[in-house]
Amino acid sequence: MREKLMQMLESRKDEMIEIRRHLHQYPELSFEEEKTAQYIIDFYKGKDVDVQTNVGNGYGIVVTIEGGKPGKKIGLRADFDALPIVEEADVPYKSKIEGVMHACGHDGHTAYMLVLADCLIQLKEEIPGTIKIIHQHAEEVPPGGAKSVVESGVLDDLDNVFGIHLLPLGPAGVVGYHAGFTFNGRAYMKLKIQGTGGHGSSPHLANDAIVAGAHFVTAVQTIISRRLNPFEIGVITIGSFDGKGTFNVIKDSVELEGDIRYMSIETRETIEKEMKRLVKGLEEEFGVTCELTYENDYPPLYNDPELTDQVANYLKAINDQDITEVKEFPALSPSEDFAYYAEKFPSCYFFIACNPKGVEKPYFNHNPKFDIDEDALLVAAKAVGYVVCGYYDILD
Repeated sequence: MREKLMQMLESRKDEMIEIRRHLHQYPELSFEEEKTAQYIIDFYKGKDVDVQTNVGNGYGIVVTIEGGKPGKKIGLRADFDALPIVEEADVPYKSKIEGVMHACGHDGHTAYMLVLADCLIQLKEEIPGTIKIIHQHAEEVPPGGAKSVVESGVLDDLDNVFGIHLLPLGPAGVVGYHAGFTFNGRAYMKLKIQGTGGHGSSPHLANDAIVAGAHFVTAVQTIISRRLNPFEIGVITIGSFDGKGTFNVIKDSVELEGDIRYMSIETRETIEKEMKRLVKGLEEEFGVTCELTYENDYPPLYNDPELTDQVANYLKAINDQDITEVKEFPALSPSEDFAYYAEKFPSCYFFIACNPKGVEKPYFNHNPKFDIDEDALLVAAKAVGYVVCGYYDILD
């Protein structure tokens, strides 16, 4: 089966590229992926599979491939939303949707997965167990799509879930992995500080919300420098300070927004607790009132160490001209809502390098000039295909 699958994938490399370029030209934002979802649904029409649509809180799609032999049940996930970015990449398949771009590679995720799934459908009688293809909407915007797909119950019978992400961290052919905590978790905060406005000449008759806010911006960093173990990872970014007013008027209120990142549940709890404590102290110290909104978004993504090491070792033993190297990658600071699958099922989320050919310093994901070496699509399909074919060897 493995040899058949690889030959089929190699013969359909151009189709993967064609699908990716089509999706790249017609990107859709999170929770708005109606046409992309329909494209995926149409791809499966007439095929001998069960297709569930509108799974979760949006346009999620789960395709169930029932194998012809008894066995376990696994999930393969690919996301398909885009970003609100004006594309600057000079490519013939540039986005045709103003202000929207596939700047994170989800078009490539969907393209390789569609072709891989179709090949698996054709080989279904040789497959032990069941494979559920998870075409997931809305990875980019909290609350995301993954959490709702998991909560829908359609995946409750799975044993493991696998996924990949295209990343410009090496040339096409390199497959990366990392066991344990692999992507940061994140939280969102908004703080409204209410003081008392007044004239700039009479500060004693007012209560300056800007001064209180400025103190908060610097004080909140002491959570990272003085409340976290130095070996823990945490970042607090105050990305918005809305305090615009008039030069001689003491501002009565300001609003701040921030982004919090962490690599463990313990760190998440520490940062939240300390920020709430700091806000209470701000009220006491400056005599202001504060309204804090604090929302935990995606949890840290935890790759099951045993499963991940087994996947890595299996792929390292493969002799394939398209997979040139399998190497350990460092943990990464962005966040990924694949973390919700990994919370429920032992999972492995690994990486497919995709540096464009001839580019010394490629643009990273979410950049308006982001692009990939499309040879990475076949690498992704093969790597995941090998995991499917060797699943029982991996477990052994």
